[in-house]
Amino acid sequence: MGHVLPVCVIGLGLIGGSVMRAASAAGRATWGATASTTDAEAARAAGFTVEASVDDALRRADEEDALIVLAVPLTALAEVLRSVSAYAPGCRLTDVISVKGAVSEAVRKINPYARYVGGHPMAGTSRSGWSAGSAELFRDAAWVVTTEDDSDQEVWTEVVQLALACGAHVVPASASAHDDAVARISHLPHLLAAVLASVGASGGPLSLALAAGAFGDGTRVAGSRPELVQAMCEGNRAALLDAVDDALGRLGAARGSLASTGGLAATVNAGHLARRELEQHRSGTRHAVKVDLEARDALTNLRDLGNKGGRLTALDGTVAIVQML
Repeated sequence: MGHVLPVCVIGLGLIGGSVMRAASAAGRATWGATASTTDAEAARAAGFTVEASVDDALRRADEEDALIVLAVPLTALAEVLRSVSAYAPGCRLTDVISVKGAVSEAVRKINPYARYVGGHPMAGTSRSGWSAGSAELFRDAAWVVTTEDDSDQEVWTEVVQLALACGAHVVPASASAHDDAVARISHLPHLLAAVLASVGASGGPLSLALAAGAFGDGTRVAGSRPELVQAMCEGNRAALLDAVDDALGRLGAARGSLASTGGLAATVNAGHLARRELEQHRSGTRHAVKVDLEARDALTNLRDLGNKGGRLTALDGTVAIVQML
């Protein structure tokens, strides 16, 4: 692997705090900074290095040639990118923000010469802040690493190595494909959970008294901090609109069938089969495919494998090992 870069994490909430914990547990030198006094104090109390300010953390990143990980809400990104441009313009840069197109656009606008490759670990809970994090949060989770034809392959490799060190497997994908996918499997579920929670509560005390597993599971993410959910969903507006339209069409078909024939077989059976597909994808037998990272079309090949559900699980020198169903 060669020289292992230290890691500077900006933002020490659930995801950023977990990145710092996991990278440290993997033997990386780590430090961070956060605008939250509560998170900073908690991280220091746990024995981690938290600089006095974001600017101080970035100055150190510049001095020590660190990989900078941005773990701030999308609404705070522009300000942090301006600080990166001022204090650590030459550092390798990644992020763990849930929308990739908007982040890439902001980086191009504010730091046009940044050595940036995006990332998004698909892990989390409905809780937030440093106290909700864990070094094991990313264990066996998918971690998207944006893979474009013009990606800086050296930075791409560093981001992949960080994700693997944190216990995740890597899914190579373009920013646009990532945003389309997460609109359906992350952002739409947050929106539907909010609607479902509101519908249930509108039933009054009896409904809430009878609420059990199905309602609790379906509304779990509605317990997330509203401002974080709002920023995440609004930041992926176009793709989320497509997903909402798809969901409304299916709900409309279910309603029409229920009203006319009283039957819901088509909707329920389709959902049951879709859930079985998810379970098969998670537990199915896989075989290894090797991709030569020195080949001219390596990133294109990796992105294609990611689009087919491939999981990059190891780097062996200049060879990426991808597990395929």
